[in-house]
Formats: sequence, C-alpha cells, structure tokens
Amino acid sequence: MKLKCLYASSNDCSDAFYISGVRVPDPYFSLILGRHKVAILNQLEYSRVKKESKYTKVYEFEALKAEVINQYNLSKDHFSLKYFVKYFFDLYKANTILIPKYFPSFLLLELQQLGLPIELVKDSFFPEREQKSNEEIKSIKLGNQASAYGLSIAQSALKASKVKKGILFLDGAVLSSGRLRSMIEQSLFGRGAIAGSTIVAGGVQASDPHQVGFGPLKANELIIVDIFPQIKRSGYHGDMTRTFLKGQANDAQKNLVHAVKEAQKRAIAKIKANIRADTIHAEVTSYFDQKGYITKRQTDGDAFIGYIHSTGHGIGLDIHELPRVSTTKNKLKANHVITIEPGLYYPNIGSCRIEDVFAVTKDGSEKLSKFNYQWQLP
Repeated sequence: MKLKCLYASSNDCSDAFYISGVRVPDPYFSLILGRHKVAILNQLEYSRVKKESKYTKVYEFEALKAEVINQYNLSKDHFSLKYFVKYFFDLYKANTILIPKYFPSFLLLELQQLGLPIELVKDSFFPEREQKSNEEIKSIKLGNQASAYGLSIAQSALKASKVKKGILFLDGAVLSSGRLRSMIEQSLFGRGAIAGSTIVAGGVQASDPHQVGFGPLKANELIIVDIFPQIKRSGYHGDMTRTFLKGQANDAQKNLVHAVKEAQKRAIAKIKANIRADTIHAEVTSYFDQKGYITKRQTDGDAFIGYIHSTGHGIGLDIHELPRVSTTKNKLKANHVITIEPGLYYPNIGSCRIEDVFAVTKDGSEKLSKFNYQWQLP
C-alpha cells in the first residue's frame, strides 16, 4: 500500500491541479492512496476546496493539527508538517510513501527523521495523465482554437503590413516581433486564454527554435509564429506553429517550407495506437535526409542547423508532457495527445516549423488543431 504525497500549490503544480480541479495559490498537502484523495487546507481555502474540488475528504489545517498533536502526544512546539504525513501513513496502513521529484527538500528531510520508508518517483507521478479523457481532449481542442485565433491575428497583421526599405510597417508604425506578440496575446486574453512567451521570430533569430523574437520584422524572411495558450478555466493548453513570409520567397525558402510540410504530412500518416514513437520520428528524419537536409548534430558557428529537435511531445495541463515523439521507443496509446512539429533551421536560408496537435486513436488520429493559411503573403 503506497501513499502518494504532494506538497505543492495547484496554481503552480499541474499534478496538484490534476487531482484537485481547483486553484490554490499556496503549497498544501494532497495525499492519495487508492480511492482516498485527501487534502489539508488552511481556513482561508478550506470551505471553497471542500465544495469545489475532486478530493474525497478535505481537512482544515488547525483542526487536524490538534488531532495529530493529541494522537502522537506532541507539544505544540514539537509539531511539524511531517506528522501530517505520518498520520495518514498510519491511518491507511501504508508501507511506503511515494514522493515526486519536485518534492520540497525540507519536508523530505523531516520525513527521513521519522524513519518513514520513502520512494522517489522519477518519472510521471500520475502516469494516467498521459491518456486523456474525452473531456480533456475537448479542453485541448479549445486550447487549439485559441491558438488558431492567434495565428489568424498574426496572418492578418502580416498581410496588411507595408514594406518600407525592407522593414514591415502596420498602420504607420514598425511591426516588430514584440508588437505582433502583444497583439496576439492581448486578443487571446479577451477570449479566456493566457498566452505567454509567444514566439514571433524571423530571419536569423528563428534558427534558434525557442527564441521569442525581437526587433523589426523584415520582408522576404521566414517568420515563425508559435502560440501555446492555456485556457484559464480548464488549465489545458493548445500548441500550434505556422511559418509566414511577407514578400517574395526565394527557391531555397520555398523548398524548405515544402519539405517541412511534407515531413509533417508523412509523420501524421504514421500515427496510430501501438506504433513506436521513434518510428514516427524516423519517418521525418528519413525524408529530410532524402532531400539533402541535415539531420545529424552539426553547427554553423554557434548555431545548430538542420533538423535539431524531436518530432513532437505530449500536451495537456503542461505544454510539454509525456509521451515524447523522438528517438524514444515508447509505444503510443489510444487517447495520447501529441504534437507533430517538424522544423528546419538554417541561418543563411531561414527557418520553418509547422505544428499541429493530434489525439491518437486505434487506427490513426484525430486532428485537434485547424488553421488553413497562406504562408507567403504578398
């Protein structure tokens, strides 16, 4: 009988939010064993969490503290948080306490002082999070609707922009990465989604995949726009990327974009339950190899070039979750939700990434992100 122990804020810890369904700003205990899911909250949060959460029982901190002090014959001065864990360890007749890798070190040391058997869970603390319920899939689809709306804002702004001496202007002012990012994020906030660190990176900047972008956007350069908002109500994310170009693309840029689009198409065709993730990743690298693009570790100065990241990742309450779609040999399962996002990165040509989200099904996948777009804008 293993007792799972969390001490975290559900505002900051997705595991805590997953089991509770409510937001609590300060760290608190969640303890899980079988059908028992209990929480210990202060009086400020107690009533709300008791009414709104998914816990089977909620304890008020001071009342439970008094009971624990009495049970273990403690003085008030000798009480510490570790005794709450011991209380439920004894109550449920557990033989091991499971803690996640982000468990607070001060509390771990306290539990060790009591001699309680502790086991660190190095992988996912709730592996069931990998396979989404129908309700979770709906929430992720809403997240991608928000992403698509943000991409429509980006496309409209880039299309309406004017070119002056190679720089993009919108309504008489320079259209910078920061300005376009603000337009996207403000529009999503009004639709119930929070988008932070949205990527709007053009030219050489885009060859660094997680560079958010800065400075004026330029004509005839590939511009990566990657939007990964979180829906405020549900906590679930969307994640979509498109690559645009305002002006005239050269042949190298056209070939690059075509290759990424085709690689994504081939990867999507491979998705189904029980396929190994590395098979999907290999489909992408094999195609890029055929087209003469670099897929092995190689640099141009300080920049890594070619195909330099995995093909995808899980998504849910966290933007990056298991499973990974890379060289890992794990098998996909029905109701895994994953991104497919091949990309190519060359400072001297430009960079392109295209990303969509899919729910894995028995025989294929369901696309959860939709945004038909024109990548080259006159």
